[in-house]
Amino acid sequence: MPAARPRKESHSTTPPSDDCQNKEPKKKTRQSQSCDACRSRKVRCARENPEDPKQSCKHCITLGVPCTYEYQPKKRGPPNLYLRRLQEAAAAAAKPPDSADTELSPSPVSTAQSLVSPTLGPKSPFSETPINTSPTISIPSTAMSPSRYPIAADSFPAHYSSTNGTTLPSPPFTHELSHSPKIEENSSFSDSFNTYPLYNWSYKQHHSLSTIPPLSYYYQPHRLEEIAPRDTVYLIIALFFDFVYPLTPCVHKPSFMADLHARREERDPLFFALVMSTVASTLVQVPRSYLPMERPVVHKLAQTCHEASRHISVASYDPPTSMHVVIRYFDCVYHFCEGHDATQHAAFGEAAHIAVTLRMHEEASYDILDPIECEVRRRIFWLLFGADKSMSILLGRPICLRDEDCSVHFPKELDDEYITPSAYLPQPHGKTALVSGLNYTSRIFALLGEILVRIRVDKRSPPQGQFATARLEEVQSLHQRILGALSLAPEPLRLKPTLPHSHLPPEYGGAGFRKTTFDEVKDFFDNPNASRANALNPFLVMQANLYVTQQLVRFVIEQYRDELLLSLQGSLNDQKIAEDREAVASDLLKILHSIPIQSIATNGPSLVHKVRFVASTLLDAVKKAEIAPASAARAHAYLWDFLSILSEIERNYLLDDDRDGTSSGDGMSMIG
Repeated sequence: MPAARPRKESHSTTPPSDDCQNKEPKKKTRQSQSCDACRSRKVRCARENPEDPKQSCKHCITLGVPCTYEYQPKKRGPPNLYLRRLQEAAAAAAKPPDSADTELSPSPVSTAQSLVSPTLGPKSPFSETPINTSPTISIPSTAMSPSRYPIAADSFPAHYSSTNGTTLPSPPFTHELSHSPKIEENSSFSDSFNTYPLYNWSYKQHHSLSTIPPLSYYYQPHRLEEIAPRDTVYLIIALFFDFVYPLTPCVHKPSFMADLHARREERDPLFFALVMSTVASTLVQVPRSYLPMERPVVHKLAQTCHEASRHISVASYDPPTSMHVVIRYFDCVYHFCEGHDATQHAAFGEAAHIAVTLRMHEEASYDILDPIECEVRRRIFWLLFGADKSMSILLGRPICLRDEDCSVHFPKELDDEYITPSAYLPQPHGKTALVSGLNYTSRIFALLGEILVRIRVDKRSPPQGQFATARLEEVQSLHQRILGALSLAPEPLRLKPTLPHSHLPPEYGGAGFRKTTFDEVKDFFDNPNASRANALNPFLVMQANLYVTQQLVRFVIEQYRDELLLSLQGSLNDQKIAEDREAVASDLLKILHSIPIQSIATNGPSLVHKVRFVASTLLDAVKKAEIAPASAARAHAYLWDFLSILSEIERNYLLDDDRDGTSSGDGMSMIG
C-alpha cells in the first residue's frame, strides 16, 4: 500500500502584511454581451468601445461578417428536484410541532406506499420519488372491536391506517378536493420551460395525477347522518324487510339490525357500504307512496347512496368477503331499475366472479364457516344463479354459472331468527320459512339452465338420428319436471284453485276489467293510505314470481321440443302447436288473475320482463298458425291486454322524469 502523500507546505515564509489583509478585494466587472459570431465561436468579443453597441468587433471586421447581437438567452430550467425535497424536509423538521402554518404534508400516495401491506405486497418502486403536492390526508388508527361475524370488520386493512390520529376529510361524493397551494405556486415555474413540450407535459401530468387520492382515501368509517337522517335510513331499511327481502333474502336480519343499532358503520367502512347499497336498491323497488319524499328527492338519495357505497367498496376487494357479493348484487338491482344496462351487467360480473373466488359454488368451502355466514353465502349465490339464467334466456347471453360446475346445496329452510352464530335451531312445525320461495325458484332456474345448455350445444352441432331421438327424450323429461316443479310446494306458496284452462271467463278481458285494475294500480302507487295487506303478504308476492317463472321455463322447453320434432319428422301438427300455445297463455293468465294486483306490483319490473317475453313470442306463434282456434287468439289477446297493466306497473317504478318508460332493452330480471 503506497504511503500517503505528504501535505504540500507553502514555500513563502513572509507573513502577509497588514496592507494586504486590509486591502479590499478587486471588484469584478461582468463581461458585456458578446456578438453572435463570437458567441458561436466561443471566443472573447473584441470591441474597442464595449459601451457602443453599433461598433463592430475586430473579429467580425477581420472575417468580414456582420456584427449582430440578436441572441436571446433561454429561461432557466427547473431546479434540482432532489435538492428541493431535501430543503423541504429540513424546513419541515425545523418547524415547531404546534405550528398553525398550512404547510402541506406528504402525499397520501407516498404515505400509503411507504407502508408494507400484507395484501398489496412490497412497496412500489414508484414510491421512491413521490411528488408531495396532495392535501393532507390521513385515516384514524382507532382500534376496532372485532365483529361477531367474520365478514369485514375483523380484516380492516392495516395499510389504510395512519398514526397521526387526524380525521380524514369527507370523500369526493360530498365535496370536491381543494387544489394544492404548491401547484399554484409552481404554476409560473412550470410555464417557464414550455419550450420543451414533452418534458413540460410530463411535469404537469405528474402534478395533476397527484391530486387524485388513492383508494385508501375512500375506505374510512362513516356515519349514516352524512347521507340522510338516521330515522330516514331506518324507515327505508324497514321497507326493505317488508317488501324486498322476501324475494332477495341475502342478509341475516337479526345480526344486520343488531350491527345497525350498534353503529357498526362508524367502525367498519364496508358495513357502511352494505347499508348504502341496501338503501339504494330499496328506494328503486318500493312504491313512492311508501316514502314521505318527492320523486326527485328519492332519485337523488338513491344515487347518493349508491355512489357512497361504490366509492368505499372498490377500495376493499382484498381480501374478498361475502359482503362484497351482496353489495354488488344490490348494485345490480339498482342499475336494473334505473335502466343503466351496461353498468348493471358490469356489477353482476363483479358479484359473480367474487362469489366464484370465494368458492361459493362448491359445497366443500362451507365446512369451516359458521351457520350465519353459510346461509348468507348460499342465498346470495342462488340469487346470482337465477339472475344469470334470466339474463341468458331474456338476452341470449352466455351462461356464467353452469349447473354442472355447482355443488352447493340450497339454503336451509329456516327463518333468520332460527339461525345463530353457533347452531341451527329447529323451525316451528307448520311455519313455512320465507327462504322456501327462493329455493323453489332456484330449482326452476336449475331446470332452465339444463335446457339452455342443451339448446346451445345442439345449435353448434345439431343432433342427428338416434342422437336427436335421445335429446328429445331428455327434453320431454325436462318438460315433465317443470310441470311438476311446484307440486310439492308448501301451502302458502300454492295458488288458490282456479277454473280449468280450457275455459276463459269473460272477466279476463274487457274495458271494465282494465279500468278497475288500472285504478287499483294507481291507488297502490299514489295513495299512502291504501291497503297494503296483499303487498305485505310475502308468500303472495313470491307466488307471482314462482309461477310466472315456471311458465317461462315451460314455454322455452316446449319451443325446443317442437324444433326437435320438426328435425326428426320433417313437419309438425299445427293444431297441436296452437293448443300448446293456448295452454301457456291461459295458464299464465290464470296465474296473473289468481294473485292480487298489489302482490304482482310488488315484484316490480322483473316480473314484467318475463311476461313480456312469453307474450311477444306467443304472438308470433298465433300469427303463424293458420288453423289456430279462436280460443288461442282470444287467450293471447287477454294476455296482451294484461301486459298493458304490467307496463303501467313498470312505469310507476321510474324515478327519472326524463325517461319515457323505455330502456335499451338490455336489462335483465334480477329477481329470481
